Amino acid sequence: MIFELKQTEKAEALFDGWQETLIWSCLQGVMGRIYADSQEEPASAMALLGDFCFFAGKPDKELVLYEPPYDKGGAVIMVPQDESWGALIEECYGAEAKKTVRYAVRKEPDVFDRERLKTAVNHLPKGYTLKMIDERLFWQCMETDWCRDFTAQYDDYAMFQEYGLGVVIMKDGQIVSGASSYSGYAGGIEVEIDTREDHRRRGFAYICGAKLILECLKRGWYPSWDAQNLWSAALAEKLGYHLDREYVVYEAVRQ
Repeated sequence: MIFELKQTEKAEALFDGWQETLIWSCLQGVMGRIYADSQEEPASAMALLGDFCFFAGKPDKELVLYEPPYDKGGAVIMVPQDESWGALIEECYGAEAKKTVRYAVRKEPDVFDRERLKTAVNHLPKGYTLKMIDERLFWQCMETDWCRDFTAQYDDYAMFQEYGLGVVIMKDGQIVSGASSYSGYAGGIEVEIDTREDHRRRGFAYICGAKLILECLKRGWYPSWDAQNLWSAALAEKLGYHLDREYVVYEAVRQ
């Protein structure tokens, strides 16, 4: 039987050493949920936040196949703690789980060149405006498919004010690019960056990323970055981050 952990600290040891802020968000009770095979002494656990699912501890088939009652289906990115979890995911999902890699980025709070980032922000072309995400823009993001993830994990704007932060580039009242917090935790955010398809390859992601990092540094927050692909990894390096390693994930669609 699978349980949602109310005392999330009981799963901390299973995730020990995993430098992943989405897991921290779940363990801290900020957002997301922790599921496990026991309420009191869990041996296996799953941290679930948004599209991401992290498996830790002893591989458990029931946990891999478990679908939370509130889950609406859709795409999920499953992250195994080790090869044994990966093998179990492959056994349970077969061809329905696409094995791929993401790129972990080092968490180095003092690595950013603030002057270089400020210079990037000042290169916004005429006709465009750079705005912090306020309440109106919070809901505008939520209602716009391509940038919904800028605010989707937050219950409301009040929660975003406490645990989130974001910036967007506007053109004629429409959001065309942005960098925001996919999720938040005590002390930082997980960065989400995207640009509307018709405005890509203009350097907007770099500008938004630079502005978001600067705003995080003002607040004493860390802007954590995890790269989905090599393009994202290259952008991270341009902003001052350093790559750590690639790691295996499985992409699937829940019914």
